[in-house]
Amino acid sequence: MPDWHAISAALVDQGVNTGNIGGARPVSGGDINAAWRIEADGLQLFVKTAPAASADMFTAEADGLQELASARAVRVPAVHGVGVAGADAFIALEWLSFESGNAAVQRNFGAQLAAMHRHTADRFGWHRDNTIGLTPQRNAWSDDWVDFFREQRLDFQLRLAADKGYTGELQSLGQQLSVRLESLFSGYSPEPSLLHGDLWGGNWAVADGQPVIFDPAVYYGDRESDLAMTKLFGGFGGAFYDAYESAWPMAAGSGARLELYQLYHVLNHLNLFGGGYAGRSVAILRSLCRQL
Repeated sequence: MPDWHAISAALVDQGVNTGNIGGARPVSGGDINAAWRIEADGLQLFVKTAPAASADMFTAEADGLQELASARAVRVPAVHGVGVAGADAFIALEWLSFESGNAAVQRNFGAQLAAMHRHTADRFGWHRDNTIGLTPQRNAWSDDWVDFFREQRLDFQLRLAADKGYTGELQSLGQQLSVRLESLFSGYSPEPSLLHGDLWGGNWAVADGQPVIFDPAVYYGDRESDLAMTKLFGGFGGAFYDAYESAWPMAAGSGARLELYQLYHVLNHLNLFGGGYAGRSVAILRSLCRQL
């Protein structure tokens, strides 16, 4: 059980008047970390806790949420505090009561995501590294998107897979793809768009009738990579895609790049969970190599 007295004191030091935390109830939503709903003098917070060694992961999450909020496009939970208290790292966020969505919410979300993607930087990457799940995600700035994706996304995940014993066809196809990656970007030069970075169906919800996004893996990159992740595990309806396409249509050749960007996440799932993701990774690699 976290030391709530220490966490309360840490939040007070950050300007959050928690008073005495009167209750902490475990809640769902902590696939990687423990998750809690706490009440303190009328203030309700969603708090995630983990061993103190996870402090940097929570700090990166807080930075990512604040970066997304700066675009003033899609709602994100407000960050109330982040840090280490005793043996625990924690992040304290605004408590949001989720509700069912509808086609109107999906349309709003599609339009808002396109607006968020129009928030751009001068280069690809971000000012700090973060994580994608529990996997380190490198974000060193780069002037070239293909180089960035090759070195800090594709090759990085392939090396992790090799270290875990996934060799053979996965690695040979991966190298074929890596050295000829530019062919998938012929005539296409993406802008460095602000990305959520891990936009699957479990990382968005509806609160107060509006879409809200959370658990980001933020960086500036090709907007198509966010759209690719939305199509990997479901959770987004036709109204969402229609609204996005109306606000900012996809470029020619996006189908092949969608597979490429999904490959990054499938390789990450392979490195995190193993199992059937090896076969799925090879299937995507075969498809992409046929298009080179």
